[in-house]
Amino acid sequence: MMKMNRLNQVMCVGVVGLLSVGVSAQSADKKPMHGEMQHGAGNMKAAQVIATWKPAPKAAAEAMIKKYGEPAEVTSMRIVWHNNGPWKFTEIMNKEIEHNFPMPHKDAMHQAVNYKVDPSKAGDILEYDGSIILNRTEGMLGAICDKEPANFLAVNLAHEVATGKKSVEEARKQYAMSVEMMMKEKKMDKYMSGLTFEPPTKAGFSDAPLGSMGTNDKKQ
Repeated sequence: MMKMNRLNQVMCVGVVGLLSVGVSAQSADKKPMHGEMQHGAGNMKAAQVIATWKPAPKAAAEAMIKKYGEPAEVTSMRIVWHNNGPWKFTEIMNKEIEHNFPMPHKDAMHQAVNYKVDPSKAGDILEYDGSIILNRTEGMLGAICDKEPANFLAVNLAHEVATGKKSVEEARKQYAMSVEMMMKEKKMDKYMSGLTFEPPTKAGFSDAPLGSMGTNDKKQ
């Protein structure tokens, strides 16, 4: 009877040990869920992460957190919101990009909307503002600047260039005028207050295969 009791104790200890190892292995293999921290900062809020960021992205992040709440994705180098307000996404990275139009500043925040990109207009759009980002395949028009009103301005005027409502030079002049009014009079015109057009629900362009590359035939 004593031998049986000792054997049962040994078996119980062994089972507990195996369960502990299994739980540890599962914890190690667990991947971050959508919106969870993906670096060593644990469950820190975005405000804690951006505390040591560079000035431009830090200021942009603080403004967006105040307006849209906690971002969906947070890492040590970037924070992202999805479908926030009129935007398809808002992404802020801890880096500053020098940009001198219409005056020296540092780009830090990328915001985009669905948009059908006309290849024939791409050159004019990029000539108007080099911080415009076009993605014809996914169907997106975006801008990178330091403030959301400036991104509204950039995207709205890019739309007017794309639709022929403004020339490249007219768009650049309007951009400078809008920024100057905001700085001097503390007022935002329609271009900086929100989108002046309605983005399409779907805007992607998947293109088509080229020649024989579109076949599924396999060489024997």
